[in-house]
Amino acid sequence: MTLEITKEMVVGSLIPIVVYWVYSGLYIVFGNFFNNYRLHPKEDEDNKNLVSKATVIKVVLRQQFLTTIMMNLLHMVTRRNRQPASSLIVITRQIVVALLVFDTYQYFLHRCLHQNKFLYKHVHSKHHRLIVNYAYGAFYSHPIEGFLLDIIGGPLAVYVSGMSPLTSAVFTSFSIMKSVDDHSGFWIPWNPFQILFTNNVAYHDVHHQLYGGKYNFAQPFFPFWDKILGTYMDFRVEKREGGGFQLRPIKPSKD
Repeated sequence: MTLEITKEMVVGSLIPIVVYWVYSGLYIVFGNFFNNYRLHPKEDEDNKNLVSKATVIKVVLRQQFLTTIMMNLLHMVTRRNRQPASSLIVITRQIVVALLVFDTYQYFLHRCLHQNKFLYKHVHSKHHRLIVNYAYGAFYSHPIEGFLLDIIGGPLAVYVSGMSPLTSAVFTSFSIMKSVDDHSGFWIPWNPFQILFTNNVAYHDVHHQLYGGKYNFAQPFFPFWDKILGTYMDFRVEKREGGGFQLRPIKPSKD
C-alpha cells in the first residue's frame, strides 16, 4: 500500500488550525470592548489561573501539530475507500453521525478522567489549571489527554462517519470554533453558539468551578449524556455587581 499525501489533505488539516487562532484572536482583539459580557473579571485570568498564557500557547501548538499528523495519516490510509460526498444529504448524515460519535466519546472519556483519581491527578488536572477560561486555552491539556480527546477523538468521529478530507475540515473547524467559544469566558446573548446550544460557555464554565467539577462533563455540542446519566447541573446567569455576569449554580437533587 502506497501512502500519498494530497493537496486536499494538507489544506484540510491546516484550515482548522487557522480557524482556532483566528477565532481566538477575535476574542483577544475585541475582548476589551465586551468587558460587560465577561463571566469573570479580566484580571482573574492572571490572578486565579495556575498556568501562564505563554505555556498555554506552547502546549496548544504542540497539540495541533500532533493532531494534524494523525488526521493526515488517517486520510492516507483510508483514502481509496473514501470518495467526496455526492449530495448534501450524504454530507448532512456524515456530520450528524460525527456529532453523536464525538459527543459520546468525549463524555465518557472526560467523565473517566474526573472519576479516576489517578487520571485526574496526573492527567486531567492540567486542563483545570485554567479556572477562569479564555478562548485560546480551549486545547490546553496534558499530552495524554490531548492524545485521547483530540488526536484520537476527532479522527475517530471522522472515520466512523466516512467524511472526505474537506468535509472533515468543515466539521473539525466547526467543532474547534464551538470549543473556543465554550472556553471564551464571554456570555454574549446574541452569539449564535450560545443561542443554538444549551451546552455553551456558561454550561462549561460551571464545570471548571470547584462546585461543578463532578457535573456537566458533556462536550462539545449537546448535554444529553449529562441529563441521561445524572451529571447535569443547572445554573442561572446573573448580572454581576460592578459589570459583567456571574453564574449561580442550581444544584441537582440528591433524590
